[in-house]
Amino acid sequence: MENKQQSNGVTKENNAVKKKVNWSGSLILASLIGAFGSSFLYGYNLSVVNAPSAYIKKFYNETWERRYGFSVDEGTLKLLWSITVSIFAIGGLVGAIIVTPIVKFFGRKCTLVLNNVFAVAAALLMSLSLLAGSFEMLILGRIIMGVDAGISLSALPMYLSEIAPKEIRGSLGQVTAIFICIGVFTGQVLGLPEIFGQESRWPFLFGVIIVPSLIQAVILPFLPESPRYLLLEKHNRSKAEKAFQRFLGKDDVSHEIEEVLAESRAQRNTRLVSIAQLLRTRAVRWQIVTVVVTMGCYQLCGLNAIWFYTNNIFSESGISPEIIPYVTLSTGAVETLAAVFSGLVIERLGRRPLLMGGFGLLTIFFGVLTVSLTLQNTVHWLPYLSIFCILAIIASFCIGPGGIPFVLTGEFFQQSQRPAAFMIAGTVNWLSNFAVGMLFPYIQSGLQTYCFLVFAGICFAGAAYLFFVLPETKNKTFHEISQAFAKRNKVTLEMQEMNHYPGERKSSELQESNFTSPVDNGETKKGIV
Repeated sequence: MENKQQSNGVTKENNAVKKKVNWSGSLILASLIGAFGSSFLYGYNLSVVNAPSAYIKKFYNETWERRYGFSVDEGTLKLLWSITVSIFAIGGLVGAIIVTPIVKFFGRKCTLVLNNVFAVAAALLMSLSLLAGSFEMLILGRIIMGVDAGISLSALPMYLSEIAPKEIRGSLGQVTAIFICIGVFTGQVLGLPEIFGQESRWPFLFGVIIVPSLIQAVILPFLPESPRYLLLEKHNRSKAEKAFQRFLGKDDVSHEIEEVLAESRAQRNTRLVSIAQLLRTRAVRWQIVTVVVTMGCYQLCGLNAIWFYTNNIFSESGISPEIIPYVTLSTGAVETLAAVFSGLVIERLGRRPLLMGGFGLLTIFFGVLTVSLTLQNTVHWLPYLSIFCILAIIASFCIGPGGIPFVLTGEFFQQSQRPAAFMIAGTVNWLSNFAVGMLFPYIQSGLQTYCFLVFAGICFAGAAYLFFVLPETKNKTFHEISQAFAKRNKVTLEMQEMNHYPGERKSSELQESNFTSPVDNGETKKGIV
């Protein structure tokens, strides 16, 4: 009886330990510094070109006139400006494609550090373009900055998902979205006329990019690499234990090591898979579809269209043009606050309610905005309703769809599949981004205010898909999440755990007989696959 009571006491104590989550200094610093030099710069470069657009177009015209002796025509100038804005997405696509071999060879942390070379090079090109009298330098800088963003938006969520305990994986993953919003807001603030929003100062807007890059390049090397990467891909148990100890703030990390090794045993394999192999793997079929849907809706949900209408709606509400840049800051502030709120509640409410709720609210507010914009000249108070809808749409996006797709991509896939999965997610993300930039002007000119109904339909379809397909991933291990998809993927749990790839089944018996644990008592064995 006494032994049983002691056993129950130990069990309760162990459960309490499991529930207790330590936010160590290294974990916080790694997430903040990693995001500051990565997703922050992505958000910053989304908004930084808006404020100086008139000055940049004037620079293009003056450069053209100096070279060819005549002013550039309106059509060519519009084309040059469209290329300047949209080329960022092309660079992002390139970055998303090349990220897989980079993170395998250099690791997650080192990839983020080395990625700063692209950011610094881009910043120098863009900030010196006016001095050199070359608008090509600005365009080239934008595409190089896009490469930086494409790499960082895959490597950063991968890094955060692998260093975070499962109890706070969602909150830590939302750091990516929070810093995107902070970056957008910072670009709006620095673009004010009192700071860098002047004709003689706009190059400084691009020179500022160097600051976060250098801070990350100096601090991040002193923080640990992903312990999962060290253990499963580099087979270095001692370094993995030290990384876990620093990130978790405790000496005994045997439970965490065993949890990672259990995943390794379930996989039977720690070799990275290619995109083709991942697409042929039945056990992750619905995970891939879900990532494609959420990433596609992330870009196609219409938030970019909102920025197009913002100034016009504020003007219709009677706000003077001189005040509009300052009022526009409210959109960036709402975006940031909503992202922070999402990070605080994601581990309580879960991913599923926030994603479905976000897309559902977007559907409703896009519908109301369509009505208010269509009838705003007939009722004097409707422009104010439009302003409310704009802020509500921004908040709805940032609460769920703005960051959770990156979290899910890190949670859905095993270690060997994750880089390929992030390449797929990144490709969908950047292709959708480019499509919106190229097609939205035509959609807007054709449908006018009714263009928002297109986005309402996309958001509704996304919410409906998630309602029927997406399981809750809160507080679950990667292996448990894979099992949650097993029934939908029409595979047995045994097949799910074996996780064979098409084309390898003939050698499955040989793999099973030759399989050895990658780590035995801290020593790496030879012949690891």
